[in-house]
Amino acid sequence: MAITRGLCTLADVKSALRITDNVDDSILELNIEAASREIENHCERQFTSGTATRVYVPQDAYTVQIDDLVSLTTLKTSSTGETFDTTWSAGDYQLEPLNGLAGGLETPFTRIRAIGDYLFPIWDPTSVNAIEATVQVTGTFGFATVPTAVRQACVFYSARLFKRNDSPLGSYGMGDLGVVHVRRIDPDIEALLAPFRKVRMA
Repeated sequence: MAITRGLCTLADVKSALRITDNVDDSILELNIEAASREIENHCERQFTSGTATRVYVPQDAYTVQIDDLVSLTTLKTSSTGETFDTTWSAGDYQLEPLNGLAGGLETPFTRIRAIGDYLFPIWDPTSVNAIEATVQVTGTFGFATVPTAVRQACVFYSARLFKRNDSPLGSYGMGDLGVVHVRRIDPDIEALLAPFRKVRMA
């Protein structure tokens, strides 16, 4: 099978497992696909990139939170709630975090701020359309390249899934304290992914 949006390569995993033949390539590719989706679900983000048009509800008149964005092609807003009839120029907004950096890490843009005299359309809170999406973004979403830590995490996770064929009941065997069971995400993988996991505020 071909790997779709894999976060590491077949060669990466075969090297980690010291596999030199092609006998298990199909199951390894399945493991990489499964590990890639599990990592993206865990982090709540997509680490590969693709072009798309998406719509958003502004947080307020000045800012709108968006999915991870590599580059913006077109920004439109709706003045009527029916069509996206206003096209913004590059000088009407800024993409944040500034310089594509957050917490010392290179990161996609996750917020758009209106600048100058521009404001994002916000409907009257008492209106039935109060939470209607009034911002439309066309661009390249995701990450420009898979971060090194995420790629390494995918190698670990894919190799672990492959080894599960030898532990179908969820255990790796006996240790000093008894049966050693498999955790959903092991500490090394969790540590590698921690900086990339979205934080949800209560």
